[in-house]
Amino acid sequence: MPEGRVYDRGMRNVLGWIVTIAAAAGFVLVFEAEIAKPFRIPSASMETTLLCARPAHDCTARFSDRVVANRLAYRFSDPKRGQIVVFQAPHDACGVGGTFVKRLIGLPGDLVLERNGYVSVNGRPLQEPYVSPDRRDHMSGRWRVPPGRYFFMGDDRIDSCDSRTWGTVPRSSLVGPVLLIYWPPSRWRLF
Repeated sequence: MPEGRVYDRGMRNVLGWIVTIAAAAGFVLVFEAEIAKPFRIPSASMETTLLCARPAHDCTARFSDRVVANRLAYRFSDPKRGQIVVFQAPHDACGVGGTFVKRLIGLPGDLVLERNGYVSVNGRPLQEPYVSPDRRDHMSGRWRVPPGRYFFMGDDRIDSCDSRTWGTVPRSSLVGPVLLIYWPPSRWRLF
């Protein structure tokens, strides 16, 4: 076999691998940017639904949960009360701003009332089986959710810095609802 053909075949194999790897990397980047994005749970604000790792304050797990947010969901449907949502918090929220993960409690136009740690929306008590009794606070307050904005609270009401403190979030700041917990494997769960 002539030497040039061996060289050509080798180069084609190398180029084939380079194109395959580049296409796979491009697919992953587009998928993460446009469809589903992973996030790590850094604080106890969503305990016991989503766990964060010790030794951080009030965290109960050995590893922080990793979740995937569905970035396409709110292009085709409206946010729903009770969903766990990834969103961009106001820049001064809790002194840090950034990406938060909380439960959607109030929709545009809702009147949210918290009395001694129990929440009602538009005069109807909110059923919250996700809030553990030992993580319910004793706060009281009243908030009207403006048009085009959303009100969020953490499931660990005692340790959650949320809309009760820094206000509502515009729809444009919503990344998407949490689709699943993928890490650690023992916590795998679809929402």
